Amino acid sequence: MDPQAILMIEDDDSGRELGLFNLRRAGYRAEGAESGEAGLAAFDPARHDLVITDVRMPGIDGLEVLAALRERSPATPVIVITAYGDVELAVEAMKAGAADFIGKPFNREHLLLAVGRALERRRLDHELRRLRIRASGVERPIVHASAAMTRVLEIADRVASSGAPALITGESGTGKELVARRIHVHSDRASGPFVVVHGPAIAGEGAELELFGDARRPGRIRQADGGTLFLDGIGELSPTIQGKLLQVVEAGVVTPAGGAPRVPVDCRILAATRPDGRGCLRDDLLYRLAVVEIAIPPLRERPEDVPPLCAHFVGIYSGERDLDLDDALIEAMLRRSWPGNVRELANACERLVLLSRGARLDAADLPQESAGEGAAGEGAVGLDAFLASLPEDGLSLIDLERRVIARVLGLKRWNVSQAAVYLQIPRHVLAYRMEKYGLRRPQ
Repeated sequence: MDPQAILMIEDDDSGRELGLFNLRRAGYRAEGAESGEAGLAAFDPARHDLVITDVRMPGIDGLEVLAALRERSPATPVIVITAYGDVELAVEAMKAGAADFIGKPFNREHLLLAVGRALERRRLDHELRRLRIRASGVERPIVHASAAMTRVLEIADRVASSGAPALITGESGTGKELVARRIHVHSDRASGPFVVVHGPAIAGEGAELELFGDARRPGRIRQADGGTLFLDGIGELSPTIQGKLLQVVEAGVVTPAGGAPRVPVDCRILAATRPDGRGCLRDDLLYRLAVVEIAIPPLRERPEDVPPLCAHFVGIYSGERDLDLDDALIEAMLRRSWPGNVRELANACERLVLLSRGARLDAADLPQESAGEGAAGEGAVGLDAFLASLPEDGLSLIDLERRVIARVLGLKRWNVSQAAVYLQIPRHVLAYRMEKYGLRRPQ
């Protein structure tokens, strides 16, 4: 097991060097920073297991450092150093989220005792989070370090308390459902059901029955009564279905299939679509849903999120094993454009763990990038060439989709997850279309 890494922020040179000496002697990887500004610049949530900071420093003081670290990485424990006897400041720091405090001047025993307690608590918290994820609780962590995602979550939390409908936009794999779940959990409907409907999976003749039910079964909308209905890929639904959804949003009533009487329903609707999918929505429905629009940026526009996401997914997939994410691997991850966004990154991390040898993850085990993945515009050029050569006598769009899916599955050796990432659609949507077109792996 690699030694745990500690960042010590202390403006007093002698105190900092003494602390680092004692930490290194105890077997920790320790590095120092001479100010709050330098400490925040050096802090890396994927690398540092613990931060120790003095409270009284010129410029950014320790309480400001604590607040910034809690915002960037709530799971990273922070120990504060206070002047001996400064009880009020220590209490203030603990209320602000410090894991512990030690008085100055501190001795080696007090320092190592506080560090050991904080790291053990961090280990237990990490294990508890993993257990909760495996237990499939409603809220799932949204791991991030970027200001862009912090802003997204701030908007989501404010929307949660309002009860208004919302439209979440983002590329496939960016985490639209996670944001919707967060809104539900932070709302006054949290005790009610959270029902997920994937538009592409039900688009077609069965959509009306699936959503609105009939005289014999309630349908997905009524299943969400008292809670939240999340419609992912709402633009895939027909204008007729969208019109019936508008009745739910505006009047709070469901019109079942087959001429059954209208039924009142009390559910909040959150909808999601691709950034270019707004044009597939009826204007009247769009205006009602987009009271608030939450735009999730693609992963390539927020590279700061790649290291903590890697650490998160490797931690989930590694189980009891302690695997090393070294700088070379992180750099290789940062060089990728991740067209499948966080979903593709998660798949890559799972592959790294499965193929790992010993405690080290190897960048050579990353899945091969698709041709032209890192070069903007290459796919568009190929698409333009294809469109320019369309046959004059027409073609079957259904047959074209079937052939494209079959071709991509062949390219990916019938790995459905990789094919879904390539096509930039959820895996369950690809599985549905494979079933629809009778596409099965050759024996």
